Amino acid sequence: MSTAAPRHALFPLVAILLWSGNVMVSRLSAHTIDPYAITFWRLVLAVALMSLFVPAAAWRNRAAIVPQLPKLALLGLLAMALFQCLSYAAAKTTTATNMSIMTALVPLLTMLLSVALLGETPTAGMTCGGVISFAGLLWLITAGRPAALLAGGVHSGDLLMLVAALAYALYGVLLRRWHVGLPSWQSTYCQAIAALLFMLVPLSRLPIAGALPNRASLPLIAYAGSLASVVLPFFWMQGVKHLGPNRCSMYMNLLPVFTAALAVGVFGEQLHAYHLLGGVTALAGVLLAQTWRTPLARSIRTKQKDRITNHPSISENR
Repeated sequence: MSTAAPRHALFPLVAILLWSGNVMVSRLSAHTIDPYAITFWRLVLAVALMSLFVPAAAWRNRAAIVPQLPKLALLGLLAMALFQCLSYAAAKTTTATNMSIMTALVPLLTMLLSVALLGETPTAGMTCGGVISFAGLLWLITAGRPAALLAGGVHSGDLLMLVAALAYALYGVLLRRWHVGLPSWQSTYCQAIAALLFMLVPLSRLPIAGALPNRASLPLIAYAGSLASVVLPFFWMQGVKHLGPNRCSMYMNLLPVFTAALAVGVFGEQLHAYHLLGGVTALAGVLLAQTWRTPLARSIRTKQKDRITNHPSISENR
């Protein structure tokens, strides 16, 4: 590790802190502004801010950007429209802590989707971690009563947040598969514009009073559109640049920790035993998947070889 690594670790840490704040914004917006409306207006602000420094370079690079527009549009739909809308809708019926734990599953879900869509080799950590995370997630969303699934006793917000995490994981997989090859800010800018255009459709179906910001929602839009949509990506991109994507993804495991601390202080949310057991178990599975990189087939062959070597009858014949 280089001497600069501790300083560079501040980049993903600040990004995760800002992300935790955005979860708070989601909870605060739950009964203040429609999910479609806050998603639209945060994109308006984000595009306006990026328009201060991105368009000139994007115009010079238009020959590379234009062929990638369909892909950028789908990426923007997944990450900046669908993920955000589902997150805001989920906040109406689940806690900030649960939302952050679901979001922290994105690296694991990305790995699993990469196996299905990119043909990547599954790892032992991915398989074991997936099982462990699923068990922890089941314990979390059922409040320590897995039998509640049969009785339909799960908050719809938890399921919405899980779908949101899947959408963001799919975004990550497509980003890797397509290799759009554009500078990060130009790619983000084009995705934000595409997401903004997509959001015009659901926004147009809202009554005028519901589509416009109000006094209570303006600070939330300001945070989401500036700090969460522009400043956060800057710090995250810097972290990826200096630490690499794999090391940065591990910092997402801190999202529930920061969010839970804020949720207790801001909303007075109660942390129960099922939060700790389910959340820690789910995150342990994610960490295992991130660190145990042995290909699954090799791991199975090694275990089979060990069993054959240690089998008494075989040992006697050798």
